[in-house]
Amino acid sequence: MSNSKTIHIVLFGIGQVGSTLIYQINETKSRLQQDQNLKLKIPIVANSKLAFYDKESVSNSWETDFESFSVPYKIEEIIRFVKHQKFENLIAIDATASSTFIRNYISLIEGGFNIVSANKVANTLSYDFYQTLRLALKMHNKSFLYETNVGAGLPVIETIKNLYNSGDKIERIKGVFSGSMSYIFNQFSASDTTFSQVLSEAAKLGLTEPDAREDLSGNDVARKLLILARELNIKTELQDVKIESLVPKQLNGKTTLHQFKNRTKELDVPFQELKNQLYKNQVLRYVGELDVVSKTLEVKLISEEKNSAIGQLKGADSVFEIFTESYGNNPLVIQGAGAGKQVTARGVLSDVIKLSNNLN
Repeated sequence: MSNSKTIHIVLFGIGQVGSTLIYQINETKSRLQQDQNLKLKIPIVANSKLAFYDKESVSNSWETDFESFSVPYKIEEIIRFVKHQKFENLIAIDATASSTFIRNYISLIEGGFNIVSANKVANTLSYDFYQTLRLALKMHNKSFLYETNVGAGLPVIETIKNLYNSGDKIERIKGVFSGSMSYIFNQFSASDTTFSQVLSEAAKLGLTEPDAREDLSGNDVARKLLILARELNIKTELQDVKIESLVPKQLNGKTTLHQFKNRTKELDVPFQELKNQLYKNQVLRYVGELDVVSKTLEVKLISEEKNSAIGQLKGADSVFEIFTESYGNNPLVIQGAGAGKQVTARGVLSDVIKLSNNLN
């Protein structure tokens, strides 16, 4: 048996995904050591202000330890600590949704870290930042994995990368990219419930953002589309995505969240009218579509045949249709749970294992 390889993980973000990930790592530890000779250790867990250090690796009682022993930190101190401890094979995990935390990526890379991120922000900022980040990775010979940025635990980015690298021409990618929007239109199309009732059900299930306008605005779908476009070397910006927002003008901008929640019934009539215009075999779906040939990115509400890949969706599943030259008229279809803390954490762990196996 060759010596096992020890991986040192610093986890930033201990909300739903981060805390689920700690349990998943502790649960698979012994199997990973047995099967792949990998020893995963988490010596530091941190939120935006405080960090908890445990050189041996945090246990499942980490939450009480965090409450009692965490201290304020700066990124530089964490980098100094791992250097002082001579920790090798460093992976920083970004399980935050923070738009400010990504400013630390370059310092972390320069400090010897590889990065695995569930946070979409770094890949959706300006194309300049996107390239600067990749330049830093190249210069320091580090990796950056973010499979969960699109489709949570589904292998969407990896599949697209593999097709692209193998020289297959990807012509178009279309699908339901958002678990919350999937649920909303799957339920609304299949039942006699009003749109506002479906929206409130989705919120109760924890599928929408605290402010459902985040989901209805199409921005989340637009970000995922942008990430896929950039994987295919299309130099594009978020403002280039054509978005059909489902938030009525009168409930946008100047209305507070409280006012919006009290007035969601105003959505009922327009959506019912759209539903009434459908043929018997049609349903409404909120989709993202990337046309690689014309380099256009679009988020829109469409009608679909019930028996198509996009039309037959159930629950909060996501689906991605990838049209390529080799696959012709029959796209490659990836479908499954596109949201949720369990699948997202599992996707992050899968990135960690993939990356660990490639570290020397």
